[in-house]
Amino acid sequence: MKLKTIYRCQQCGQTSPKWGGQCGACSGWNTLVEEAEEVLTKAAAKARGLTDFSEPPVRLSEARAIKAEHASTGISELDRALGGGLVKGQVVLLAGPPGIGKSTLTLETCSALAAGAYAGKKILYVSGEESISQVGSRAERLGARSENVYLMSETNLARIIEEFRSLKPAFLVIDSIQTVYHPEFVGSPGSVGQIRECASELLKTVKAAGVPLFLLGHVTKEGSLAGPKVLEHIVDTVLYFDAEKNNVYRVLRPHKNRFGPVDETGIFEMTALGLRSVEDAGLLFADSDRERELAGRAFAVAFEGARPVLAEIQALASRSYLPYPRRTVTGMDLNRAQMLIAALEKNLGLRFDEMDVFASLQGGIRLKDSALDLAFCAALVSSARDIPLPPDVVFLGEVGILAQVSSPGFLDRRLAEAERLGFKTAFVPRLPKKDEGRFKTLRLEVVRDMGGLYAALAKLNPAVKAGNRKE
Repeated sequence: MKLKTIYRCQQCGQTSPKWGGQCGACSGWNTLVEEAEEVLTKAAAKARGLTDFSEPPVRLSEARAIKAEHASTGISELDRALGGGLVKGQVVLLAGPPGIGKSTLTLETCSALAAGAYAGKKILYVSGEESISQVGSRAERLGARSENVYLMSETNLARIIEEFRSLKPAFLVIDSIQTVYHPEFVGSPGSVGQIRECASELLKTVKAAGVPLFLLGHVTKEGSLAGPKVLEHIVDTVLYFDAEKNNVYRVLRPHKNRFGPVDETGIFEMTALGLRSVEDAGLLFADSDRERELAGRAFAVAFEGARPVLAEIQALASRSYLPYPRRTVTGMDLNRAQMLIAALEKNLGLRFDEMDVFASLQGGIRLKDSALDLAFCAALVSSARDIPLPPDVVFLGEVGILAQVSSPGFLDRRLAEAERLGFKTAFVPRLPKKDEGRFKTLRLEVVRDMGGLYAALAKLNPAVKAGNRKE
């Protein structure tokens, strides 16, 4: 066996024959790490079977499409994110920052599978970060103990595969992939080469056995998956756990799914007894006190994945005592908020250059839905002019750079959700005739631009004079 020294980027996996301060592929600084790479001769490659094909090529017309059958995990929100459940031989990468609840969710999944879809079958949970006693203590706290779940504390891939073939489980968990190392390859655990080789070996093992595999992965401080990007291409499904700091809600977002859609999300609530699925997210991210009129608060219906949720936007415009007024936005895109502020200044004559603007999306979740634009503008105008907004009014519309209001996607579903939640009036762009009169308790008000929005808000408070608006 021959070895040669290379330098591999720990972010993108690019190799270089010599060390450099910056990676030439991803421009990352101080990411090149020295590794020893094995050089295979033609004879050695043939001995390992690298030049052999397992199956000959076939015609595309002769290939048969096999519909994947999903097995429910027993956790509704996880099934939603997976597209219906687990598929035989599916490899799932569950990534998220430390302490987000990856291990908690995985233990609960093992317990639910042992009591449901995989009842009577064995489940193997391999922990490379914690001892068996630590995992068992967490399982006892969560009430996730099961006779069919086997725990193993190991980082050697050869030992893990040996026990897997001996135990023959129906479900395998590796917590986490950054701690596992391949004994035949040089490099410390967590390096690019080790992660890639371990993931590839595990993929071949579980695919041959038809066993679903959960790989838990860490996320760097920049928010990307720790390890090579090629890891996301190896697995079948990539799920990211996300949450605002110190928030009790967790959002599970699929970034890739070969067996289902990627527009679904799972929402969980962190409790003392573990993660609880949030079935009805309609009122989750809004204040429970919706009975009072408040200046600076507006409601909208946004889409989190493929389901509508009620979003509450709170805005505060106050006099600034700084040379450069502050613009602070939580839960929304700051650049888009600044664009909307400029559109309001241009078309309504409001002087936000003398005001600090603070805006927050309640519930501690980030949304990138453009349908929130009209609600943000309404809340900001309401705060700047002290116009209390009724709690039964919802704003749905995308605002352009020229202050025109256009219709967002899935407007009919947003209006149906608003009606279900008890709203009486909806400010929306022009609707097609086929949608007129389909809502029984929801009255629709057409708003085409910011001038129309200000006129509608002025009707809500007769004390506001039309002279406050730029004509």
